[in-house]
Amino acid sequence: MALTTDTQIRELLAGARTIAMVGASNRPDRASHGVMAALQAHGYRVLPVNPAITGEHVLGEYVWENLGQIGVPIDIVDIFRRADAVGPIVEDAIAVGAGAVWMQLEIVNEAAAARAQAAGLKVVMDRCPRIEIRRLKIPAVPSGRGAPQTP
Repeated sequence: MALTTDTQIRELLAGARTIAMVGASNRPDRASHGVMAALQAHGYRVLPVNPAITGEHVLGEYVWENLGQIGVPIDIVDIFRRADAVGPIVEDAIAVGAGAVWMQLEIVNEAAAARAQAAGLKVVMDRCPRIEIRRLKIPAVPSGRGAPQTP
């Protein structure tokens, strides 16, 4: 079962500090770019993951090829990919010990969600953290996110 109550989502977002964004874009007109900027402005450390632009920087953060390269604890893996592409991302999230997977608006993959939950990860589907932060009035993350890690 995915996290669906306001209390569950509030607890997840309030406790998170580091978010890996799979499908992050270097294009300002893309939703993932805007969400990443909003999450950073709220105090989260957002680590972009996109094999097509690995090695570049998006909003000051190095772009990683995959979750396994990041090397720091990940609280939430925010997924900006089609529902049929979520399965391998969830497997990677499990492998790196992420705390949760978050599938963006209109992204639902029940099979991948079940695998994540069976591995002990929290799951959110068909929601946007930027919208939920505003809607639930979640306070900004305290400072001290740490310096960006780049190879």
